[in-house]
Amino acid sequence: MIKLIIGLGNPGKEHQKDRHNAGFWLCELFASAFNAKFSHESKLKGSVAKIKLGQADIWFLLPTTFMNLSGESVSSLMRFHKILADEILVIHDELDLSPGITRLKWSGGSGGHNGLKSISSHLGTNDYWRLRIGIGHPRDIVEKGMPHQEVANFVLKRASQSEEKLILDSFNKPCALLNDLIQLGPQAIMKDLHTLPK
Repeated sequence: MIKLIIGLGNPGKEHQKDRHNAGFWLCELFASAFNAKFSHESKLKGSVAKIKLGQADIWFLLPTTFMNLSGESVSSLMRFHKILADEILVIHDELDLSPGITRLKWSGGSGGHNGLKSISSHLGTNDYWRLRIGIGHPRDIVEKGMPHQEVANFVLKRASQSEEKLILDSFNKPCALLNDLIQLGPQAIMKDLHTLPK
């Protein structure tokens, strides 16, 4: 069972629409599906929402540190509520997936993602679930004849209108599978999530 769902992003209004904040967007949608409200918890360095499913407490977390310090908030909440690494799901933007694609993954490296690097460092393990939101890669833009962008600049900018729509539309399926995702675990929904529409 998943007991903690973490959305990754950067705090501040100036970053709300950045590609790098896609994890925030979906985590907020997940919480709103249960009418859960976020409140800032300074000692946990994050905005936290809580629901009850059956007898279990389920937490949603948006770290209010910057991305490269996300592990501070995640590890604080996990220690406080005695949550294990294999009971968390980290939602994050993924350069190696095209906009419109979401994929679940168990364990593995950070792929250069600073939020995952920080979490793995603080937890001392890579063994946790990730929900990867495709945002595309700057090389894809070059292939379309647009100027080259460094990765850091690309993720800290808003996607084009068409790409942003693809990203937001890709949230429909994980939202539809949310109850099973939490109660049965990511493995139970992976086939459905990864099956492309015919």
